[in-house]
Amino acid sequence: MRFFVRMLRTIVFISLITFATQAIAQDTILSNRESNLVMLLNDLRSAKDDVEKEEKNALFYAYFLESLTDKDAYSYPFSQLKSVGVIDSPDGLVRIINWNIEQDDETQKYYGFVLKKDERKDEILVIELFDNSAELPLRPEEILTADNWYGALYYKIIPVEKGSKTAYTLLGWDGNSSSSNVKLIDVMYFSGTQLKFGSPIFKVKDQILKRVFYEHSERAVMTLRYEAEYKRIIFDHLSPESPNLVGFYAYYIPDLSYDAFILDGTKWLLKEDVIGINAMDEEKMVVFVRNERNGKVERKTIKKEWENPDDSNGNGTPHVAVTPEEQAIEENGNKKNKEEKSVKKDNRDPSKMSTTLGGKKRRKRRS
Repeated sequence: MRFFVRMLRTIVFISLITFATQAIAQDTILSNRESNLVMLLNDLRSAKDDVEKEEKNALFYAYFLESLTDKDAYSYPFSQLKSVGVIDSPDGLVRIINWNIEQDDETQKYYGFVLKKDERKDEILVIELFDNSAELPLRPEEILTADNWYGALYYKIIPVEKGSKTAYTLLGWDGNSSSSNVKLIDVMYFSGTQLKFGSPIFKVKDQILKRVFYEHSERAVMTLRYEAEYKRIIFDHLSPESPNLVGFYAYYIPDLSYDAFILDGTKWLLKEDVIGINAMDEEKMVVFVRNERNGKVERKTIKKEWENPDDSNGNGTPHVAVTPEEQAIEENGNKKNKEEKSVKKDNRDPSKMSTTLGGKKRRKRRS
């Protein structure tokens, strides 16, 4: 009996060693491939004109595609490829790898791959993306495919489940031209092994859209982010720099208000003029403050807490919003009170006052 137990332990130990050795060897292969990709990418980024960029990118693209045929490439981070986006879906079933190449006229070309994990077959499907935005309408409204893709750099994947199927809402960026950029919200889903983009799930007032575009000035920065705790995509509301520039989107900038798409079942509903809220964060942060006693700057650790202006704990005066008109009335009232307080009450006897100088009457000396 002991002999069989020892044999079993030996078999398990050898299996673990073999598995670990294979994993290390496989990781080494991908690590070496990544090093080669870094060199190819550096050559691409140092190319001087569009022709050279196209040639260098063809080498980088082909070698990257070959590397992705390795099944372990699906989970490999490729973290050394600094100017290549690698994002994974929260459900672990989709990975998007894409990058851009700026052209001589400051427009962009986009390249990429979508990797889909098939858990039943234990396979990884690799789909190539072909940017055809030059042949598409300025703001395409139709459903697109991987061969007819509106190129962009994606930075967020949001799974939206509908029954047994999942559609992935994508947040992306497009460096549209030398004068404007575009933030977009698109949808990606699979029909069998076919990859498609666009779905009528965005409700904007009385319109139903398959994807949403927001073009703005190249000099401005537009925020477009997903807030999982509120199930919404919140973003800057854009307005023209002046009324006569309506429709000229290269002059649109954030106006300090926010809109949001709220997830309602499987639809995104636009809600305008929402309140942006900083997420509660209990982590600590380090700040430097001046010690009032000795005047020295000291390091202090504080909690990252949002202080509620309503002061619901009753520790102070509740916050009340004041309009400019109410503020003016309040300031005038305070000014009047100050003037009244500045006038001292005169308790002197009028019968003893001089009619000319206002001082006290002097007593006559007795002779």
